[in-house]
Amino acid sequence: MDAKRAKMQLVPPPVAKVTPTNDLKDERADCVVFVSDFATPSGLDAVDKAVADADAIDKSATSQFAVVPSAGVAGGRMVLSNTGPVTRDYDDVRRYSDAAQKGVKRALAAGARKPLLVVHYTAKGALQDLFANHIAVAVTGALAQCYVPLEVREDKTAPTWSATTAEELFVYSLDANTAATVAAIEAARSVSRDLCGGDPERMAPPKFAAYVQELFAGSNVKVTVKEKDDFSDEYPLLEAVARCSRVVERHHPRVVNLEYTGEGPIEKTLFFVGKGITYDTGGADIKAGGIMAGMHRDKGGASSVAGFLYLVSLLKPKNIRVVGKLAVVRNSVGADAYVADEIIHSRAGVRVRVGNTDAEGRMVMADVLCEAKEEALHAPSPHIFTMATLTGHAVRAYGDGYFAAMDNGPARAANIASTIAQKGLEWGDPAEISTVRREDFSFVKKTYLTEDVLQANNAASTNTARGHQYPAAFLTIASGLDKHGINSDQPLPYTHLDIAGSTKMWPTPVSGSPIPALAATFLM
Repeated sequence: MDAKRAKMQLVPPPVAKVTPTNDLKDERADCVVFVSDFATPSGLDAVDKAVADADAIDKSATSQFAVVPSAGVAGGRMVLSNTGPVTRDYDDVRRYSDAAQKGVKRALAAGARKPLLVVHYTAKGALQDLFANHIAVAVTGALAQCYVPLEVREDKTAPTWSATTAEELFVYSLDANTAATVAAIEAARSVSRDLCGGDPERMAPPKFAAYVQELFAGSNVKVTVKEKDDFSDEYPLLEAVARCSRVVERHHPRVVNLEYTGEGPIEKTLFFVGKGITYDTGGADIKAGGIMAGMHRDKGGASSVAGFLYLVSLLKPKNIRVVGKLAVVRNSVGADAYVADEIIHSRAGVRVRVGNTDAEGRMVMADVLCEAKEEALHAPSPHIFTMATLTGHAVRAYGDGYFAAMDNGPARAANIASTIAQKGLEWGDPAEISTVRREDFSFVKKTYLTEDVLQANNAASTNTARGHQYPAAFLTIASGLDKHGINSDQPLPYTHLDIAGSTKMWPTPVSGSPIPALAATFLM
């Protein structure tokens, strides 16, 4: 085992130290990574001279992630990393995170281990608010490049990873408070990457729960893990999905509860219900034709909820209580698999007709969401979220890199989805706002006297109109939240986040979305 591997943490995941500096020749650093659109000089003499010298001999130097010599900067060398345009109507701050990530990757390949990130911004006027966090967002990109997967950290036979991570990241003109916040966000995203990216056996439900317990041991977050031979009395819809997995003990389901209570009077209570399908075979409606690969990441919702609670534990916000409920289940296939046409009474007493066993995510969340609803009725200023890599339709509708945010009436009145979308855009973690409409409730209405709601149709979500919106209607009805809309005596704000597109599917590295957007909305 090499020295780097011997020092590598397992849980929580390690994050390169972020060190602010105002010295371009900081002797602790071994390379400068200069991120810019190169439209105007930076005003830093040593940097501008190196750029001019490189441009004089190679006109493509500023667009090819070139490594150029520079006696005036740390390490005597500089990586030039071009953001591309940043002044058009449709440009956003992600150009800085993308460029920083690629620039640091190039620096690491050149042998650097302690790069100094210098970020130059040129846009003025109306764009300044949108790009206000350009340095911090660039740092998140640089740190993301340094993430080492949990399986690699644990594998003593794995090839050396010393060339894929930095020991320390120096950042020019970054204040200490922002440095600490960004490092905490990256730590939270790394937790999400560990959990979501873990293979089906490494992160089978009991091991997923054990990781979470180890993560929060001795912290300000209380962890309770529920494990039973039969969850039918508490979570009957979840148990229907889980029952086929019970023939294999290491695949048995878990429900993990996380709770943080900040100092002072509680003025806001956030409930997050996360979908944690550790592997999705599709069940009896099996994922055929080679589309099952990558389904170990169907636990992205629960993974990001755990990551967000980890961020909360690090930032320690006052006057807020945050509750996470993780439904961690394997959707297996076999003789005891649940099947379409079954009618199951939910925790809320709603008769659910199963339409498709590959729509298991909404099943495992619905009863846990009902439990969150029950608790929210007695909580100060509550807001409930479901978070899930739920539908391929969300990816088809909005593409990779975006999550969909859907409010019920009380949440829409509070502008929750629109606020999350705006804050996410400012922090390089953008959302698209979707609306749950009457058609979505009509889509899941009962088809016969035997049921109250239909779980799903029997076509893929990608082939179904409003395929990522109607599941939010199902969750609302099956959990009993439809009794707490804007016209009720006890309205409860509820927002559904479908993060299938922003989480990233295998083999692209897990993003850790929507942790930055939620952090900017509720913690900053």
